[in-house]
Amino acid sequence: MKVKQMRKQPQSLGTPSCVQQARRGFLLSAASGLGAAALSDMFSGDLEAAHQSQHPLSPHIPHFTPRAKACIFIYAAGGPSQLDLFDPKPLLNRWHGRQLPESITKNARFAFIQKSAKLLGSPRRFRKHGQSGIELSDWLPHLATCADDIALVRSMHTEAFNHHPAQLMLSTGVPRFGRPSFGSWVLYGLGSESRNLPGYVVLHAGRGSSGGTSNWTNGFLPSTYQGVVFRGEGEAVLNLNHPAGINRELQAASLEAITNLNQRRYKEVGDSEIASRIASYELAFRMQQAAPDLLNLTDETQNTLSAYGVDRPEPTDVNSAHGGGPGVYQSFARNCLLARRLVERGVRFVTLMHASWDQHGNLNNELEYNARMADQPLAALIHDLKERGLFDSTLIVFAGEFGRTPLAQGTDGRDHHPQAFTTCLAGGGIRGGQIVGRTDDFGWQPVDEPVHINDFHATLLHLLGLQHQRLSKRFGGLELRLTNVGGRVVTKLLG
Repeated sequence: MKVKQMRKQPQSLGTPSCVQQARRGFLLSAASGLGAAALSDMFSGDLEAAHQSQHPLSPHIPHFTPRAKACIFIYAAGGPSQLDLFDPKPLLNRWHGRQLPESITKNARFAFIQKSAKLLGSPRRFRKHGQSGIELSDWLPHLATCADDIALVRSMHTEAFNHHPAQLMLSTGVPRFGRPSFGSWVLYGLGSESRNLPGYVVLHAGRGSSGGTSNWTNGFLPSTYQGVVFRGEGEAVLNLNHPAGINRELQAASLEAITNLNQRRYKEVGDSEIASRIASYELAFRMQQAAPDLLNLTDETQNTLSAYGVDRPEPTDVNSAHGGGPGVYQSFARNCLLARRLVERGVRFVTLMHASWDQHGNLNNELEYNARMADQPLAALIHDLKERGLFDSTLIVFAGEFGRTPLAQGTDGRDHHPQAFTTCLAGGGIRGGQIVGRTDDFGWQPVDEPVHINDFHATLLHLLGLQHQRLSKRFGGLELRLTNVGGRVVTKLLG
């Protein structure tokens, strides 16, 4: 029996129409809340019309000409200490062991420490690098070679002071469950240029983050837009490969039959999750060949592998039980290389998760471990993208959910600090070699150009060609967006 060849694109799903439905189908639709009012709501915006009329992951026209086509978001879960990596404070060092005036701390909220905690200086040495003279910690020697390519936002601030709410804030724009992640919004707004891989991929190294899957959730958007977790080795996605005894031709025939049934059901009830299911089945079929090719690094040169540190061993002079584990250095380096390979193949959004940067104690040992783990691969990613002509079209973000206090926790630790922290950006329309914003002499709070998480998201969306106030979805009777009720584009960051 000759098996039909798989379609390059699923057939048009069409527009559900109450007139064309059978009586039973109409009643089912009405029972599901898809009456005339719901149909009107579905077509209330240009994005909605686009998503109803074509494959849900097809590339969509952005609001304006984008500066970046893809984003690699390196998520340092736990909150890196900006005071030891990105934001030097000589006065903090001179005041080491003293208390801040009560006028500064009186309204502060902390996760663990008391307001009477004493200041903790940093033993790190900061030097100026590149023509821009950006100061970076001695724990970031490789990133220092990219000083003129990166921009540091030293005046970031947020509201949440515990990990999970703060991670939700960084990932979804609000500190509570149920909202789509940043990557899901991007994929919803732009679609994907990759036919054989998911438009939104998540890579892991080290222990899991506090927020878990809520950091790449689709929220109230169709499930097509959720991040897909890839494993660094072995089967890229669990249960992706076909079972033993089932060849590709038989699988294609089964998928064709399932797709036809799903299309008939979609025309009856108009449920967007059915469209997502069709797209997911067909994408999984194509991924069975594309994913192993992605993970096979034999076509990379030894120079490239060495630059990223793919084969580097775990260090013996520093260790981190908190953020480490077997092969974390190699895993993180491999993930940075895989991120480049993913954007080369048209993937729109890649998240690299690593936890934990949560140094309540043993700060010098554990933060050094993390900094050395991230420094070499991150710099290699920037250099590699530049050599391949992908740097200008790929937005690179390094961020945690908040920073660390200038006050000590114990003798060698820092508590959570949402009032001020630093993020690092490069490529994709970012004007490198600059510092945006400034904190006070103790790193307590911004004193110049404060950047809220909503401002940060608005700026990243702008770089990707999306107007944050227009990227919205009606849900629960409200028009909701990533930037919630605020958000402004930080124009100084734009190249």
